[in-house]
Amino acid sequence: MSIKNTFNNLKQRGFIKQVVFQDQLESLLNSKPTTFYVGFDPTADSLHIGHYIPIMAMIHLQRAGHRPIILIGGGTGLIGDPSGKIDMRAVLTKETAKSNTDSFKAQLSKFFSFEGSNAAIIVDNIDWLKDLGYIDFLREIGAHFSVNRMLSADCYKQRLEKGLTFIEFNYMLMQSYDFLQLYKKYDCVLQVGGDDQWSNILSGADLIRRKEKGEAFALTLPLLTNSDGAKMGKTIKGALWLDKNKLPPYEFYQYFRNVEDTKVEECLKLLTFLELDEIETLTKFKDERINAAKERLAYEVTKLIHGSDEADTAKALAKGAFGDGAIMPTITLNQSQDFSIVDLLVEIKIAATKSEARRLIEGGGIKIDDKKIESINHLIKDYCLPAQNEFIVHKGKKVHIKIKL
Repeated sequence: MSIKNTFNNLKQRGFIKQVVFQDQLESLLNSKPTTFYVGFDPTADSLHIGHYIPIMAMIHLQRAGHRPIILIGGGTGLIGDPSGKIDMRAVLTKETAKSNTDSFKAQLSKFFSFEGSNAAIIVDNIDWLKDLGYIDFLREIGAHFSVNRMLSADCYKQRLEKGLTFIEFNYMLMQSYDFLQLYKKYDCVLQVGGDDQWSNILSGADLIRRKEKGEAFALTLPLLTNSDGAKMGKTIKGALWLDKNKLPPYEFYQYFRNVEDTKVEECLKLLTFLELDEIETLTKFKDERINAAKERLAYEVTKLIHGSDEADTAKALAKGAFGDGAIMPTITLNQSQDFSIVDLLVEIKIAATKSEARRLIEGGGIKIDDKKIESINHLIKDYCLPAQNEFIVHKGKKVHIKIKL
C-alpha cells in the first residue's frame, strides 16, 4: 500500500469511526510519514481480541510508511480507565502491572517491524509518570482541563450514578499527558484507539493544541461487536485471549468459524489482510456458502495470531470434528472418571451450557464410544472400564472428539 492511499485504505476497510480535523489528517497521512501511537493498558497478562483491531490498524499504517509508537500503560494501568466500565476496575499491584507489561511487550513485538526509517518504538508511560510531581502536574496540565467538560464525556457520565472515584477522574489527564510527552519527544501527532477512548484521545490532542500550539489529531476505531451491539470476543472460558496458553488456537479458530453471518465481511476487512475484491467474492453469498468465508476468516485470523502451523492444525482438527475426514481433535482433561457427562459436554464445548447438555442427552444425541448416554445423572465411569483413560465422545453423526484423562 502506498502512502498516498493511507486514509482511503483505512476508510474502505472500516477502520475509521471518529476523527478530528479529518481533512488535515487525511492530507497529512497521504503525503508524508507520520508518527502515531496506540496505548495498551496492561490490565491482564495477555492481549485479547479487543486489542487486535488497533493492532491491525497500526500494521496498515506502518506498511504505508508511517511510524508506530506502542505505548504500554505501566503507569495508567495502576489507575484504571473508567471508559466502558460500570464499576471501578480492580486496582493492580505494581508487581502485577510490571508482569503484565512484560507479557504485552512480548506479544506486541511480533506484529511490527523494528527496522528501517519507520521502525516501531515501544515505550512505557511509567517512565515519565512514576516521578511526576503532583503539584507541578496540576499546575502544568490540570489548568488546561475544564471539570464541566470532563463530566460531559461519556467515559465519566455513565459512572456518575454509581460513583466515580477521584483516582479514575485523573485518568483523562494522565492519558493526555502521555500524548504530550510523545509529541515533545518523538514528534507524535496522532493518537489512535478504540471508539470508547474518544473523549480521552480528543483531550490529548486538545492539550497539545492549547499548550504547544501544535497540530495533533485523534482517530478512533470501531469496537468489535455482535449484531445486537454487545462486544464480541467472549467465550465460555472468558475473553478471546491472544495467548494460546490461555485459549488454545483450536478454540480461537472455532470462535471465528462460528461468527454470525452478518459479521463475516466486517471481520474479514478488519482482522485480515485479504484484498477487498476477494472479500467481496467470499461474502457475496447469503446461504450456506457463507461457510467458506467463515472458514477463511478463522484460518487467516488464527494464522496472524498464532502462525501458519497452528492455523493448519486448527483447520484440520475442525474438519475432523465435523466429519470431513481429517484429524480427530483430542482434548486432554485433568479429570477423573467421577466427572459427570453433563459437565464433560460443557467442558469440551459440545454444549454451551448444562441445560443444552441435558437436552442433547435426553434427545439421545450423545455417545461415549459406542454406548449411548442414557441419563443426565451418569458419570464417565458408568461408560468406561476403570483402567480406560481414553474414549471418544460422539455428538450425532458429525462431531467426534477424543478425550484423554
